[in-house]
Amino acid sequence: MAPAELVVPHGTTIVALSFRGGVLIAGDRRATAENVIAQRDLEKVVIIDDTTAAGFAGAVGPAVQMLRLFALEVEHYEKVEGTPISFPGKVNRLSAVLRENLEAAQQGFVALPLVVGFDPERGGRIVSFDVSGNIAEQGAGYKSIGSGSPYAEAALKKRHDPDADLAGAIRAAVEALWDAADEDTATGGPDLVRGIYPLVVSVTAAEGTVRRPDEEIAAIAHDVVRDRAANPGG
Repeated sequence: MAPAELVVPHGTTIVALSFRGGVLIAGDRRATAENVIAQRDLEKVVIIDDTTAAGFAGAVGPAVQMLRLFALEVEHYEKVEGTPISFPGKVNRLSAVLRENLEAAQQGFVALPLVVGFDPERGGRIVSFDVSGNIAEQGAGYKSIGSGSPYAEAALKKRHDPDADLAGAIRAAVEALWDAADEDTATGGPDLVRGIYPLVVSVTAAEGTVRRPDEEIAAIAHDVVRDRAANPGG
């Protein structure tokens, strides 16, 4: 456990799901420090390269540093070798980073990534890790990490459609994050007053990695809020 006087912000919740032609990853924007909202607009999803994106849950400082350094390593590899690192290569490197961070994790500074990528041969891929660096590829086509993940995954179990288009997949992700925020105080829902919405990155063969525009997510979030107002229980 971290020392009682050392309170660090933690971030949750991240969801990832496949759709027709690609995969996407989305995260809520809230960070908490014990019972206090430490940040309302935290960006927990980052673009790693043209075919890969990642999100994080856990201690914000270590997680942000981990993904920033990981992105730099991926970029450096391509410059040195003259070819992009493979998706399995990226996953294995991130697994090694987690093993290197195990001692800090045992002291309470747990930082876990969720990685998505597009493989020309296998399509969209979703990989999660545990604190020891163990790798788990998600065959179901969806995954969530963070304190709100049980509720988000339960929502995706019902809503995930691998044949959905991009708009349908984003809607499913926003719905899942809403369900997580509805049950988990550490997860933030869409903030219509402040204009803060989930951060979503899609990965497809046609476009590569794209951070979806705020106005696109805002429109979907407003639709979700409207529909939930008409049916608060579901």
